[in-house]
Amino acid sequence: MAAKKAAKTEEKIWLKSYPPEVAHEIPELAYSSVAGLLEDACKNYAAKTAFTCMGKSITYSEVDEKSKIIGGWLQSKGLEKGDRVAIMMPNILQYTVILPAILRAGYVVVNVNPLYTPRELEHQLKDSGAKAIFVLENFATTFEQVRSKVGVEHVVVTSMGDMLGGLKGAIVNLVVRKVKKMVPSWNLPGHHSFKSVMSTNHAMSSADLNHDDIAFLQYTGGTTGVSKGAALSNANVLSNAAQNDEWLKVINVPDNPVYICALPLYHIFALTVNMIMGMRLGAHNVLIPNPRDIPGFVKELGKVEYHVFPGLNTLFNALLNNDDFRSHDFSNLKLTLGGGMAVQQPVAERWQEVTGCNISEGYGLSETSPVATANRFDATKFSGTIGLPLPSTEISIRDDAGKPVALGEVGEICIRGPQVMVGYWNRPEATADTMTKDGYFKSGDMGFMNEQGQTKIVDRKKDMILVSGFNVYPNEVEEVAVGHEHILEAAAVGVPDDHSGEVVKLFVVKTDPSLTEDDVKAWCKKGLTNYKRPAHVEFRDELPKTNVGKILRRELRDN
Repeated sequence: MAAKKAAKTEEKIWLKSYPPEVAHEIPELAYSSVAGLLEDACKNYAAKTAFTCMGKSITYSEVDEKSKIIGGWLQSKGLEKGDRVAIMMPNILQYTVILPAILRAGYVVVNVNPLYTPRELEHQLKDSGAKAIFVLENFATTFEQVRSKVGVEHVVVTSMGDMLGGLKGAIVNLVVRKVKKMVPSWNLPGHHSFKSVMSTNHAMSSADLNHDDIAFLQYTGGTTGVSKGAALSNANVLSNAAQNDEWLKVINVPDNPVYICALPLYHIFALTVNMIMGMRLGAHNVLIPNPRDIPGFVKELGKVEYHVFPGLNTLFNALLNNDDFRSHDFSNLKLTLGGGMAVQQPVAERWQEVTGCNISEGYGLSETSPVATANRFDATKFSGTIGLPLPSTEISIRDDAGKPVALGEVGEICIRGPQVMVGYWNRPEATADTMTKDGYFKSGDMGFMNEQGQTKIVDRKKDMILVSGFNVYPNEVEEVAVGHEHILEAAAVGVPDDHSGEVVKLFVVKTDPSLTEDDVKAWCKKGLTNYKRPAHVEFRDELPKTNVGKILRRELRDN
């Protein structure tokens, strides 16, 4: 009986739950590259508003013109097709013209979290071999500390106000001046200002790109504590856009819809859903540089009528606890997308009660470009599952031996489809370890599939900690911690948190009795970006271990 049920999962039982409007397989890709998709969007929607940030808007025509200037400048520096170019900035207008420029000129985008510490930034720039970087001046001091250790040849520094010129509004200009006062001092001899780049006039040659060319290196954590670059080809990203396009057929999204872009564009979720899918639809993306400022965020939301709202559980929860947000008019909201971390049932129910819109939860990873499964967008009730595999996607729940398990039984969630990455950048062994012989990507998440073909995540096979949608790997935290001269051993685990879903708790064996929790946190602050730092520290005389000496994180977590 179990074998029969297991076989059913291989027969794509989820297709019976598909809406009739949605194709089971995506059609042949319409573009040879992501650059081609973005160029077409700029042409088709030239006069439409593409992005707004801090009250300043730019049209698709402006995205086209400005990205060609930047692309031409990059080509004038002698970069070759396939060279990597990093972007280190939050959601500001500059990002929206730099990314298309890199792709159109034939280079690979390396998205960098601007909050990275020097240690984290050095690894990513070395590993990717980035030849150029565009960085917001607020974070230039971080790059300055690693510049001599990495191979970046061309540095462009921008400021918050560089694309806000011509604004009529003393309030916005006051904000920009206030932000500049908070910029840490930096010194990068030979750098180029963003404005100087935009004043150049080098003709850009459109690169000859195909489906197999790499478009993005999206860095994700590794179980060994080493961040790995998921190499996403043009075909990977275009396929995921086509899959999402099919999934949208069940709802009535207006022409040129308004998207809220509160999630950072350097994260794969917003990159695909807001930037690439949004531009393909001719959407108007409202950029939120700092969504943690909930009162300021709510004020921005009150200025626009928006239709699509991608977000995370923590963001939804924070908004629901704001009185002004609850008083807004949500009559135009057609689709709320939840991803990055598990959406909690109480939060989903409150969101629907307040906004009248159900949260459609999806699931994916950087390695899957990112969306692998999603709940139907026409669903009227939160399911508590991660939904159905998207068109041309297969989900197989497998045991430790790599064999499919019976329906309802827990196993590792494995994913096969055209959106699955080419592999980890320059890490063939790591790629081989995460792929099955029949082409499935092993997600490391544990779950089961029900009779409707929906998948439910129940646990993570790996010890990865999920903080506000960002992966934190214990080995990396532990490696930083034990660098302290008075820390003998350390073990990091995830513990529940009402705000972030999970936070890091660090168990420490110390060699100096005077070492305090504050000492440990201050040390970790030097080597880890904010969300990776331990929120809690507990001292132990010893840590539980296996008979071969491996620390038992699960035992610490369970206790």
